[in-house]
Amino acid sequence: MRILHTADWHFGKTIEGRDRHTEQVAFVEELSGICADERIDLVLVAGDVFQSPNPSAAAEELFYYAVDRLADHGRRGVVIVAGNHDNPDRLCAASPLAGRLGITLVGLPKEELGPTSPGAGKVYRVNGGQAWLELAVPGVNHTAVIAALPYPSEGRLKEILAQSLEDNDLRQGYNDRLTGLFGALNAKYRPDTVNLAVSHLYVRGGIESDSEHQIQVGGAYAVDPLVFPANAQYIALGHLHRPQYVGGTPAPCRYAGSPLAYSFSETGYAKSVTIVDVQPGAAAIVREVPLTSGRPLVRWRAAGGLAQVREWVDAGRDKDAWIEVELEIRQALALDEIQELRAMHQGFVTIRPVFHVLEDSLEKGPARLNSMPLNELFIRFYEQQNGGLKPDEKLVEMFLELSQSILEETDGDSPQGSNEEAAL
Repeated sequence: MRILHTADWHFGKTIEGRDRHTEQVAFVEELSGICADERIDLVLVAGDVFQSPNPSAAAEELFYYAVDRLADHGRRGVVIVAGNHDNPDRLCAASPLAGRLGITLVGLPKEELGPTSPGAGKVYRVNGGQAWLELAVPGVNHTAVIAALPYPSEGRLKEILAQSLEDNDLRQGYNDRLTGLFGALNAKYRPDTVNLAVSHLYVRGGIESDSEHQIQVGGAYAVDPLVFPANAQYIALGHLHRPQYVGGTPAPCRYAGSPLAYSFSETGYAKSVTIVDVQPGAAAIVREVPLTSGRPLVRWRAAGGLAQVREWVDAGRDKDAWIEVELEIRQALALDEIQELRAMHQGFVTIRPVFHVLEDSLEKGPARLNSMPLNELFIRFYEQQNGGLKPDEKLVEMFLELSQSILEETDGDSPQGSNEEAAL
């Protein structure tokens, strides 16, 4: 059986208000082409189909178009689990129709998945239960048993996982509960089936980016690598946007990553989907297939100021990219310069001025900085961060009051140096 693993489509997501719908449509077409070229038998989508629990009509239309293309009129299996961004009920609203085309939509961790009627040359569910299914695919002489666990938050599990609100207790309770869930699902695997797991969660040690919601990453809802089913042959995960393997798991385990770069922290690495070839009782063979449909995200640092940006734009640099510009300047831009800059390139997403006010002070050495009053240091820092604008007097007073309270707390703790140095 040949499986394609993808995740984190985030249909409807923008970048600083810039629409990504055209890129997302291009991704769907590219993904459909990969499935046809690679003769994929089964597609696993590991959550976060949408950016919002209340997606736009355009995002929903693209989702239905995508799953219809992937299912290939019921000849290819498709299993989709909900991520933390998805509304489970909304995602699964079309389940009665989807099931007839071999598409399984799983919204909640305790959802019951029953068998579906077999049709001539069509994908169907041979069996199923709570968060698992057995799928038959035309042309494949064995079935796949899939542990399909949507985003398993405490709220979606409808359980209290720890009596204490302490992070350590919550983390341990969550880890123990998922170990139990996956342990029960492990009992569904058989030696004569392809045994898979698909879920949307964070495994400790994964590398995240700015486009994931940090409240869901690295806190109580994080699990150890050993929670997964011991007899799984491949574990397909969603949630982290950087394609990566997870170490220490009982089987090959991988985040497919998002198909598009959704934040500038995702520059510098390629987007891809994962393809897995596996037979009953054999080790899975895993490989990446790169994606090309998304516009790249790049950062410019223009040390030469506005003139250098003009030069780069005239030369056609990164003409098809979304660009974050850091513009080194010594004084605030005039209104006509700002307007010119915004009109230069349709891909400019963020334009961040970097002022030399504080840097000039740093060149004078630490002795000069140490001799400055604390309020002057704050004013210079504020000017650097806010385009040369000066803070009002009340803000400076509030900063000094806060600094004084910190100084009082740290007074006597520093073995050397002034109180001002301790506060800084």
